[in-house]
Amino acid sequence: MKVRKAIIPAAGFGTRFLPATKSQPKEMLPIVDTPTIQYVVEECVGSGITDILMVIGKSKRAIEEHFYRNYELEDELKAKGKTELLAEIEAISNLANLHFVWQKELNGLGDAVRYGRSFAGNEPFALLLGDTLLGTNDELGRPVTRQLIEICERYGESVVALEQVDPAKVGRYGIGGGAEIEDGLFKLDALVEKPRPEEAPSNLAIAGRYVFVPEIFDFLAETKPGKNDEIQLTDAMARMMEARGMYGLRFEGKRYDIGNKLDFLKTNIEFGLRREDIGPGLRRFIKEIAADL
Repeated sequence: MKVRKAIIPAAGFGTRFLPATKSQPKEMLPIVDTPTIQYVVEECVGSGITDILMVIGKSKRAIEEHFYRNYELEDELKAKGKTELLAEIEAISNLANLHFVWQKELNGLGDAVRYGRSFAGNEPFALLLGDTLLGTNDELGRPVTRQLIEICERYGESVVALEQVDPAKVGRYGIGGGAEIEDGLFKLDALVEKPRPEEAPSNLAIAGRYVFVPEIFDFLAETKPGKNDEIQLTDAMARMMEARGMYGLRFEGKRYDIGNKLDFLKTNIEFGLRREDIGPGLRRFIKEIAADL
């Protein structure tokens, strides 16, 4: 079956960005001038996704409002003749069919995904974390999610994006291991959530992008609280992997994790340097302050 649906969990408190996230979703923090969550939605659209469910929680209404039309703003831009900006704003509301559901309690990523069962139905679906951006070196320009979808449709099984990380940092991530059956493609036989370095099956970290067959919901329903007393998605994945198999793609590109302040600032600088309107000025500024250090 074709993958046409995606789930984006976006209900967390964003405590690492307090006080900014006290009343503002961390997913709405901008990369230059575009909210992080919009980049994630655009990746979905670029991957062929037509319907998206966002799992949100308290103080997340700004996410919904961002993707709804703002007629007063559109009229203001139209009156001032700002046609390019008007077109950009109008396009946001037409990216995809967006749906929202509230996660009643923050019980972990696995619990958030469970809220998508009726939305996904009996179809495979993509899962994208709202605080991670993936840049790809794919020669065809395909988003990482598109590449995962192609593997799922080819093998009929779930697949996750994998990134090589420093072996000393494996304890920060869910880690996968297995046999490499093609260049960069692994048949997984091990999944461990935040292992100690000596217990990690590899240094391949799950990079916030997944495509699941619908049976994942059955395994999530049976998953008990794990690390941090939360429903861990990795635990359900490990059990499903044993029952029917799972693949992992070591993607060529870069992961931009905006889940902490330092990486958020680094991402803004990198994206800013690529912009024609602000890149040259930003580059000069960096050189100036670097010379004074």
